[in-house]
Amino acid sequence: MIETLHPSPLSPLPSPPLRLSQSQLNRLAACPRRFQHTDLEQLAAPSEPDQQERQNQGTRFHLLMQQWLLGLPVEPLVQEDAQLQAWFDAFIAVAPKILTLGDDRPLWGQSEHARTLAFEGYLLTVVYDLLLANGQQAQILDWKTYPRPQNPRYLLQNWQTRLYPFVLAEASDYDPDRIAMIYWFFESGEQAPEARRFNAPYDRSQHEQTRTDLTHLLAQLTDWLERYQNGEPFPQVPLESKECDRCSFAIRCDRVVFQDHASQTQSAPDNAFSLPNLADIQEVSL
Repeated sequence: MIETLHPSPLSPLPSPPLRLSQSQLNRLAACPRRFQHTDLEQLAAPSEPDQQERQNQGTRFHLLMQQWLLGLPVEPLVQEDAQLQAWFDAFIAVAPKILTLGDDRPLWGQSEHARTLAFEGYLLTVVYDLLLANGQQAQILDWKTYPRPQNPRYLLQNWQTRLYPFVLAEASDYDPDRIAMIYWFFESGEQAPEARRFNAPYDRSQHEQTRTDLTHLLAQLTDWLERYQNGEPFPQVPLESKECDRCSFAIRCDRVVFQDHASQTQSAPDNAFSLPNLADIQEVSL
């Protein structure tokens, strides 16, 4: 018999408004109970060594890009890391294309640009790897150190793609159709590293849909938080969901799933709210 681990006593909620990043919104949408364990109770399972190394290398690449964009020397960061050097070379090869706004020259840019938006009683926080802007348009650039997903829905439905331009439109004078969210992927699997672009178009219609979806999700969160304070845990996903198959809290949630190797490696289900948080794969997020 497998011993079931039950949740620890409910943790008190912080009195200031909760800060929510795109990674937290992805967790909340995918599984509210996982959000409870991870973001309220601060529980975490140790990462696999290979996954941890990929995360560390992604973090080092972001630091490298920030150093270069600030005009600081990068040689100490790449001289003993062949992978970082390859990614950086791929960036330099297309830098003139990356660091422009179409045919226009950016008048302003900032690396690791952070913004916070008060919305429905919460603080939505974003950190742009690079924000470029002029009087006509703005581009949000994000560096990825894993291969570009073959299915574009993994990006289009992810909360990073939706939240980043939403916050900028709400917290600036740029209309939604003047904002672009662009991912640059610097890993090509078995091929030589190359920079590959994925442009997520944005417009007023998408902006208002994001507002509607955010409002609904945060209203649910408010209700779940109130119930949580009264001793009721956050909801779980349905038993038929595949979320539990790859979740480290399956035992804690009484969702132990016995599966063979093939089922462990199957792809995510075709469900917008079950998409993996791309920013969590190899990067440190808020």
